Amino acid sequence: MNDFLPNISLMLDSVLDSLLWFYPELVLGILFILVIITDLFFSKRFQNAVFLLTSFGLGVVGYFILLQLNAPSETTVFSGMIRPDKLSTYFKVILCVVSLLFLLFIRDNKELKSHDKGTGDLHAILIAVLFGMNLMVMSSNLLMIYLSIEMVSVGSYIMVGYISGTAKQTEAAMKYALFGAVCSAMMLYGMSLVYAFTGTLNFIDPAFLSGLSSVSTLSSGIALGMIMVGIGFKLSFVPMHFWTPDVYEGAPTPVTAFLATGPKIAGFALLIRLLDSLGGTKAALDFNEILGGIALITMIAGNFSAIWQNNVKRMLAYSSIGHTGFILLSVLAFSQAGQKALIFYLSIYALMNMAAFMLADYIEEKSGAKNLDEYKGLGQKLPLTFFLFVIVLVSLTGLPPTAGFIGKLLVFSAALEMYNSTGSLLVMVLIIAGALVTLVSLFYYINVPLNAYLRQSNHEVEITEIKTFKIYLSLFLTIIILVLGIFPQLLTSFIVI
Repeated sequence: MNDFLPNISLMLDSVLDSLLWFYPELVLGILFILVIITDLFFSKRFQNAVFLLTSFGLGVVGYFILLQLNAPSETTVFSGMIRPDKLSTYFKVILCVVSLLFLLFIRDNKELKSHDKGTGDLHAILIAVLFGMNLMVMSSNLLMIYLSIEMVSVGSYIMVGYISGTAKQTEAAMKYALFGAVCSAMMLYGMSLVYAFTGTLNFIDPAFLSGLSSVSTLSSGIALGMIMVGIGFKLSFVPMHFWTPDVYEGAPTPVTAFLATGPKIAGFALLIRLLDSLGGTKAALDFNEILGGIALITMIAGNFSAIWQNNVKRMLAYSSIGHTGFILLSVLAFSQAGQKALIFYLSIYALMNMAAFMLADYIEEKSGAKNLDEYKGLGQKLPLTFFLFVIVLVSLTGLPPTAGFIGKLLVFSAALEMYNSTGSLLVMVLIIAGALVTLVSLFYYINVPLNAYLRQSNHEVEITEIKTFKIYLSLFLTIIILVLGIFPQLLTSFIVI
């Protein structure tokens, strides 16, 4: 026993030193406990107590995250379990903003506010999911990857089934949980195989790469492919996308908006880390070629499937799948320019998606319209709402003068730079496909203004457009999208890789 005492002391010192890079997550842990206590004992007397506490807490978390922007790129803490470098810090900033927008969204959602459960528990779940997403973007260990993904997944399952007032909502929650459980099991089995091959769970350890290279290429390829199944579930790329439309349609709209942004962004950060560490392996299959093929199929399947959708949330779900394929293009072109393009695009993608779902939710609350053909004639009755909606959809398409255009331009530029340096035919095919599906997306996005402004409804309904907090927040996000489309340097100058 005495022989272990010096090691215990060294390990404790290492943990204490590691806490210096773990302040945002420590604040989240404390905030999680405080929100639960506040909701139990003070929410009845002070209705806004939980909301104000969570908002303040996320602000403190954001402050500590910004302090980490100067982190050394080689920093690893907690015995190499996580790596809080500059790239992960940028992702954590985006995730913190997404969480704050989700918090504001649920505050003004009638379906959640009027439910017997209230929204107090949802605030605590949000904090737990954000904690998991932060760990995802910093993970440098397979065990940490699994724990963080499961933390995010379990919280997401609860969010989707938070109300479950209808058969469709219950089906969405069950389908999400069952599909996620299968993907989780496959990922865990793949990790166990990788550990058997390498003898380590730290995927930035040189022994990890040498161990994978020492086994048969087919074995290592299958094991890594099974790990990609779990990450693909979070990204919802083809063929791991089947849950997305049903879950997005059945979940409460704020939850749908969050699932389409937060966990997906964390999944991309994790994918980048894993691919970067696998650069020197000789797996059976070239993961760049595999991801290139997945990106191509995902772009095509997502955008063409969206054309046939009538339900607005299902349309935005397939649109999200199409965007996943496009973002994979920037992951493949992950040079210095590609990193800046990816961070810019994901930042704008989060704002666009949140604004789109907020506006769709407001339209549904005011008119009961869930489908595109129910939007007929609503453009005159909800003029500001549909004006903002059209601008957001123009940005999602990638047309000027919006930030979506700048984001796609940066991704195409990074991909073209990669093609010029490598001459890869796959990259050129992806660039051409990305341009073509951008045109395809016009066919389904244009259905919103087409029905709202150019078609008349057979049923006249009296609707008064009331400027709620949700509309003002959507207006604010739309202004940001336009300003960054005209002055992108306001964001790009902040991103220093």
